[in-house]
Amino acid sequence: MKGIITVIGRDKVGIIASVCTYLSGNGVNILDISQTIVQGYFNMLMIVDVTQSDKRFEELAAELEALGGELGLKIKLQHEDIFNVMHRI
Repeated sequence: MKGIITVIGRDKVGIIASVCTYLSGNGVNILDISQTIVQGYFNMLMIVDVTQSDKRFEELAAELEALGGELGLKIKLQHEDIFNVMHRI
């Protein structure tokens, strides 16, 4: 199963490292990643494969949201299908 992770907040050192360390430690594979910084605001979009994780999707989503809180960021994990429906033009 694929998921979409979005990370948004003020830019600071270690954002990508923190998120990637969490993902790696939980068996989540990054398939694609894009990040940009606009006027000091960090924005990252990742497509991930969660099929090798021992955790349920909802648990991963909750833990990523909590990690975002620790880092002062908004981190959201969504099912790929839900993300596509919500962002259809």
